[in-house]
Amino acid sequence: MVHPVTVRQEIIDRVLARRGRQHLYDALDPSETAFIVIDMQNMFCEPGAPAEVPASRGICEPINRLCQELRDLGGLVIWITSATTSANGKSDWEHFIRNFVAEDIQERTIEALQPGGHGEQVWQELVVEDGDLVIRKNRYSALTPGSSMLQSILSSHRIRNVLIGGTKTNICCESTTRDAMMLDYNVVMVEDCNAALSDEEHRAALENVIQQFGDVMTVDEVVAVLKTRRN
Repeated sequence: MVHPVTVRQEIIDRVLARRGRQHLYDALDPSETAFIVIDMQNMFCEPGAPAEVPASRGICEPINRLCQELRDLGGLVIWITSATTSANGKSDWEHFIRNFVAEDIQERTIEALQPGGHGEQVWQELVVEDGDLVIRKNRYSALTPGSSMLQSILSSHRIRNVLIGGTKTNICCESTTRDAMMLDYNVVMVEDCNAALSDEEHRAALENVIQQFGDVMTVDEVVAVLKTRRN
């Protein structure tokens, strides 16, 4: 299921006092908008996977719905997957693997993150269409220098607005959101398209984002804003 929590009223009140309105964007041009879906792959979605996020399976329906709405409006859907290459027993993110992953599952984690392997495949309940793009990253943020080709692709497609969904809300999704804002994109974290390991972590990320890095909206709110410009 989707996380049953949202941004607390005290945070909304703080945002209203600071900028005079809760939501940053009244309208977003779909032709300049990309929905970036992060790490919704077997490594994180499959039961028993090394980095399983059980709640990730509950956000597939809203992700699919927003993907189709944006495609119909002429926007771009981008699927981000995580993978790391390895050579001579070392990963290209060796620091993370050896320091942040328990020793008894390090090799299993490396195997699950093999490029093109089972762990990198988009979760079976998600609908990827021919016009969508699939981009590989090897760091938390898809916009960290050297992590992926995302920034170049956004530039070549003249994207100005970035919608963020996927897992984990407070790790890869929040990291990418922060970097997108720093690169001057209009950013919306779509709250019912994100999943974390707990309600508390999910809500903390939403509250960080709405105060400093972008907007937080539901799928229904995002679709309404995307359609406003077309009226």
